[in-house]
Order: sequence, then C-alpha cells, then structure tokens
Amino acid sequence: MEPECGLALSARKVEYLKFIFQTGGMVRTSEIASAFNVDPSTITKTLTELAAAEYIRHVPYHGVCLTKTGEQHAEFLVKRHRILSLMLVRNGLLPKDACSEASRFESQVTKKAVDRICHFMGHPRQSACGEITHDDDCLERGRGKQS
Repeated sequence: MEPECGLALSARKVEYLKFIFQTGGMVRTSEIASAFNVDPSTITKTLTELAAAEYIRHVPYHGVCLTKTGEQHAEFLVKRHRILSLMLVRNGLLPKDACSEASRFESQVTKKAVDRICHFMGHPRQSACGEITHDDDCLERGRGKQS
C-alpha cells in the first residue's frame, strides 16, 4: 500500500475501488458504469490505470476484480470513509449529510490520521455507513506506538 494511502488516487478511482470492494468478486464494467451513471466506455481509461497500478485485474469479457493490494487498499478506503462519517455524526451532522461531507474531504486524510481518529473514538465497530474493521496498525497507533 502506498505510504499516504489514497492521497495519490483521484476521487473517481477511490470510488471505483470502494464499489468493486463492496460488490465483491468479479464485477462487470457495465455494473460499474450503471452504478456511477456513466457509459461503459467512459470508465475504461480509469480501470486501465487501476490495472496498471496493480489495484485490479481485468479479465476480458468477464470484468474486473481486486488484486490483494487492491483489496487491502480498498478496505482502508472504506474504513476511512466510515470513520470520518462517524466522526461527523458524533459532532452533530445527520448520517446522510455526514456521508456526503466525508466524501468531500476524505481523500486528503492519511492512514496515520485515520488510525488516530479511530483510537480517540474508541475503535468503533459500526458507523451509519456500515461495519468498521480494524488492522494492527490502527490498534498499535491507538496504544501510542507511532510509525
């Protein structure tokens, strides 16, 4: 996983990775296009770039699936969104508003910052957006160990 965990990816690439992760398994290009209300030809360039970066594997006539690197990265992207959304809910925003607001700035928040926020929130297991998973880095940073 890259050091800053997603800061180098465009918002569109982040959304595609999260969608593929949450859908699971092999995802057809047409499913992604439909979910984002775009023509399948529109997403080809982005998917090609994600494949070149080894986040996804493209199987012609079947679709795309996440690589191990892509799965780990997408899991973090989903966690980051859920932690930031929950932080906003805990500070007075409605869940639906918190979700859209988190999407506006989440690409600027590093893994280190997410892990610290998660620690200060008590390593929550659930947000309005879904279940929150924790990795060893998150739990280590929560005990005060910095990397």
